[in-house]
Amino acid sequence: MSQKKKNTSLRKARYVLYKETLVDFKEHFWTFIGSFFGIGLIALTQSQSLDKLENIFLIGSFGASSVLIYGAIQSPLAQPRNLVGGHLISAFIGVCVYKLVPDPIWISAPLAVSLSIVAMQMTKTLHPPGGATALIAVIGTQKIKDLGFMYVLSPVLTGVLILLLVAIVANNLTKNRKYPTNSRLTKYIKPRKIRLRDVTKNRTNLQ
Repeated sequence: MSQKKKNTSLRKARYVLYKETLVDFKEHFWTFIGSFFGIGLIALTQSQSLDKLENIFLIGSFGASSVLIYGAIQSPLAQPRNLVGGHLISAFIGVCVYKLVPDPIWISAPLAVSLSIVAMQMTKTLHPPGGATALIAVIGTQKIKDLGFMYVLSPVLTGVLILLLVAIVANNLTKNRKYPTNSRLTKYIKPRKIRLRDVTKNRTNLQ
């Protein structure tokens, strides 16, 4: 390797190290605010209808979502489609598995998680905490199991909507944060622009 390439590689390594270790206090502040109010509102509303143990189960799932939608807002896995769709699909599958195969737990639990992952992949709504949502429907307390398909609407849908609304507000209060990223829209717009530009260029060359 030439000296020039070594210097280039060293500069890239230093830049990556700088970016990874950079402490952005404003970014961390808004991450804290979003996750604090998101989880706080869920805990407040769900404590009215669910016991402490049920809340512990569900807060774990929503807490994992908070890491994505408040701390990694550019991630494709953190976008609204993934957040809402991932949790709802997984919750529905979890309830279905519990109704069809309630026992033994070593079959129902992995079946609920595995099916929810595949369903999220197929619907392009992959959201890792969704696996926990499916699992809770199978291994949760009897009160959660007795909810049946109402589990999908409340507490799952209500909790997800709270997280989403707080994320939209908290992640757009500064110019450095934007949520959602709308990457799915831009990826369909850009190729068309490229094609039109290429057509224009080809016509110019032919003339």
